[in-house]
Amino acid sequence: MSDSSEPGKLTVMLQAAGWGTASAMAMSGMRTLTTELGLVGETPPEAIAKQAAGGLLKRIPAGQRGAVVELSHWAFGAVGGSVFGMLPRWVRRRRWAGPVYGVLLWLGFEAGLAPALGLSQAKATRPVERAALAADHLLYGQVLAKGLERRNS
Repeated sequence: MSDSSEPGKLTVMLQAAGWGTASAMAMSGMRTLTTELGLVGETPPEAIAKQAAGGLLKRIPAGQRGAVVELSHWAFGAVGGSVFGMLPRWVRRRRWAGPVYGVLLWLGFEAGLAPALGLSQAKATRPVERAALAADHLLYGQVLAKGLERRNS
């Protein structure tokens, strides 16, 4: 049975896309910190950009490539957020749902999308890098879930 005060699926997906973007922005901040501390040598978006530099990214002026990579990461965060928004509300509202979702996105990228695109450099190899990337995906999921929950309480 649906509560008439509940927002519609499209509304939730759009709100979740917004929170997915904000969550990816939070990840960017954490990645700046972990990279500056030497915990992560190269982030997956940087590795993707480096491998894609011979193709589409080459058409973008060198000084603007970082911005394009960052915007692409935010767009991926928005898509991930909207998919999270399609999950049943009772799942989204579980305390563990956001962090687990964030880690599953990362593992799905590493195990599926990166190899399918031939992005061998996009996988962290050192344990400290893997831990740092897991942590920023936990952050992504937590920000996404909490933001969406507050919006739809």
